[in-house]
Amino acid sequence: MPLTDLSLADCLDHRPELPVPAGFDAFWSSTLGATPTVDGTGPAGKPLFSPVDTGLDRIRTYDVTLPGFAGRPVHGWLHLPAGSTGPLGCIVEFLGYGRGRGFAHENLLWVSAGYAHLIMDTRGQGWSAASGSTADTDAGAAGTVPGFVTRGIESPETYYYRRVFTDAVRCVEAMRTHPEVDPDRIVVTGVSQGGGIALAVSGLVPGLAGVMPDVPFLCDFRRAAEISGRSPYTEIAEYPKLHRDRAGTVFTTLAHFDAALLATRATAPALFSIAMMDEICPPSTCFTAYNHYAGPKDVRVYEFNGHEGGAAHHQREQPAWVRALFAGPPSGRVRHS
Repeated sequence: MPLTDLSLADCLDHRPELPVPAGFDAFWSSTLGATPTVDGTGPAGKPLFSPVDTGLDRIRTYDVTLPGFAGRPVHGWLHLPAGSTGPLGCIVEFLGYGRGRGFAHENLLWVSAGYAHLIMDTRGQGWSAASGSTADTDAGAAGTVPGFVTRGIESPETYYYRRVFTDAVRCVEAMRTHPEVDPDRIVVTGVSQGGGIALAVSGLVPGLAGVMPDVPFLCDFRRAAEISGRSPYTEIAEYPKLHRDRAGTVFTTLAHFDAALLATRATAPALFSIAMMDEICPPSTCFTAYNHYAGPKDVRVYEFNGHEGGAAHHQREQPAWVRALFAGPPSGRVRHS
């Protein structure tokens, strides 16, 4: 597919001013402060880890339930290497748009590398609640465009990603309390929507060991809605198209959840991946997040790839980066592939 956005040279210089809503930091402090933490007593405040028999003798898997936004249950899978001893480094992974946590035997790269690995089920995006997925009980808003990006978009207090980002923060906290996890060696990661969630968490949770956002969604909303011709960003453009008097309200709400803005509060080292022919998450929006990211950072650029990004090629880069991360600071390199 052809290039449809800025050149790589222009992307590397692309650092637009991001609108900071009034009371932005207070909004997030209040949001997280109002949600039960995971170290409380009883089902609303304590993570539950139930063993699951996957038939894989080298891996221990647990069905996870923990309190997310407003104390409502969030599910996930936790994988641990069989026979592991001592606190483990941990990878907390967030999923792409429309994806649930899937089967317990999927996605075994990180546990195979010797790490604890938590996969968060994204509320409302998996299977039915009866099959163990996370329900979005706050779903539904008048005039919502089909999809998730405009749910509750009339107000930051009702917006869908307020709930999702809070769930993600609580997942990190749950891993910090797990007896087999080193609380100082937690890395968050994800592809597309998962990459945007990881960036958001980087600005909301202090003391992370690292952040690995791949082709991140949820960045520079205004530009993304204006130039992307593919879903999910077209869902945003469709809303003010239908409600012509609400564009200001829409983008004021979205500013509270811009992962690129939250990344300006980050301190952990980060490894980004960005694809220059990405029609779903335009590279300039991903570079907005990268260029504003406040911590040490590296980026791998895939010049001839679309939203699939580096895929398995990048999955070779990430474990090597994590090993080096735990051994010392990142190099700050930009590598083209």
